[in-house]
Amino acid sequence: MPDVKGRVLQTTGSWYVVETPSGQTFQCRLPGRFKLEETKTTNPIAVGDHVTINTETGSGEMVIEDIEPRKNYIVRQSPRQKHYKHIIAANIDQALLIVTVSQPRTSLGFIDRFLVAAESYHIPVTILVNKMDVLREKDREKLNEMMEIYPALGYPVITASAEKRVGLEDVSALLKGKTTLVSGHSGVGKSTLINAINPDLNLRTKKISSKWEKGMHTTTFATMYRLAEDAYIIDTPGIKEFFVIEIEPSELSGYFPEMREKLTACQYNNCLHFTEPGCVVKAAVENGEIAYSRYENYLNILENLQSVNYWERL
Repeated sequence: MPDVKGRVLQTTGSWYVVETPSGQTFQCRLPGRFKLEETKTTNPIAVGDHVTINTETGSGEMVIEDIEPRKNYIVRQSPRQKHYKHIIAANIDQALLIVTVSQPRTSLGFIDRFLVAAESYHIPVTILVNKMDVLREKDREKLNEMMEIYPALGYPVITASAEKRVGLEDVSALLKGKTTLVSGHSGVGKSTLINAINPDLNLRTKKISSKWEKGMHTTTFATMYRLAEDAYIIDTPGIKEFFVIEIEPSELSGYFPEMREKLTACQYNNCLHFTEPGCVVKAAVENGEIAYSRYENYLNILENLQSVNYWERL
């Protein structure tokens, strides 16, 4: 069999589902040399990767022979191996971060950590506030805060109720012609939303825990689905925590758009915007130009990056 190009639709750690341009799918194995080359990555091949596959001499099994350079990817700290990174998906056109104000609650800290990771690889993000049908009056202040902060920074915020099929037109229009990563906490309705847009996929869903108001995992592995001829969506397992990695502390503020435009005015070139004098970022926080929640989350990420010292271990 001659070499065949394809794209990885799903990875399970041992086997990889690869789709060819003709629409055929193959179960492929990964040769050991890939694992040796990427010693600090839990998954040397990720969903969205463009690969070359062929039949292995002797075993007759389909194997991945080569991986093309990635245009981008989004990465997090491995939840099981703290010294390793895990690539969530590769070759992404945009990300759709699904959040909920309650049932379960998505913190602004989680949102900001995801946005920083996406910014670091130039991946545009739209924030989708789901479950508007269960929004309580006391939750509207938090929703208004999101609406005030993020669109002004270049992150569109749209609202929907996948359960009630409200707002789906905006989501469908957003997905056209793109490969979209869908992410968020467990229980925010990622799979329900995808089912509402394309019922033929019939993804598994579960109700959130009524006791804890937390989601229960239904997506086990990241999987790419074809929505239309020119549109793919990557459904990911619910993320409980999102730790930013692969960023130097001195570079972090460059991934906050409202800080980035002020960096050259700081008194010191290597200003971390914490205790340094003459810092225009701190001044902007004090006079309300930069949201305090964003600055607070910046400091939390900065502290994590400094204490863990990832760049010596990854």
